[in-house]
Amino acid sequence: MQTAANEPVFNARGLLDAAIPTESDIQQGMQARDDQSFADWMTSRVARYETRSYDWNTLKFQADYDPKYRRAQMRYVGTGGAGVTADNNTVAAGHFTFSTMVIPGKHEGPSHIHYDVEEIFFVLRGQLKVVCEKRDTAGAVTDRWEAVLKERDLISVPPGVYREEINIGDEDALMCVMLGSPTPIRPVYPPGSPLSLLKR
Repeated sequence: MQTAANEPVFNARGLLDAAIPTESDIQQGMQARDDQSFADWMTSRVARYETRSYDWNTLKFQADYDPKYRRAQMRYVGTGGAGVTADNNTVAAGHFTFSTMVIPGKHEGPSHIHYDVEEIFFVLRGQLKVVCEKRDTAGAVTDRWEAVLKERDLISVPPGVYREEINIGDEDALMCVMLGSPTPIRPVYPPGSPLSLLKR
């Protein structure tokens, strides 16, 4: 049975099947390879700022639809939930991903939901308005909450809650983003969102 691109697929327990590796595979993947010295292994666990660059292309399909969605990701641990499947310049993810994101002034990250993981936003610079919503099965908003996060403020958004981040300032905002899985499922947009119809 084929599902729509924006339709979540649930397993028998009612949770999205994230195809997350077993804990033993995760633990094995975090150990040194047989051909690695201790120094090489520890060096492989370092991601230096000077070896990173901002990826403005990962979410370009959203900015192509509406320029207000233009933003960039810099990956450190794993590839995050933005749709990148491989990045050899990151520390291998064990239990979470970690990246930074630049949101230019008056730009935003569109409303989306992660059914399988919590998502953390930690503001390093600027001010972001975060809007969280619960929706019924028809897509109607049943609860809405918002707050302005300033420098060094954090929010942990639980799975199953729609979230969007809006840079309310004129300057670039910078935030850390963590997702609670080494391979999170791509986010889903609200029912009726034009972004749910776009192909990557």
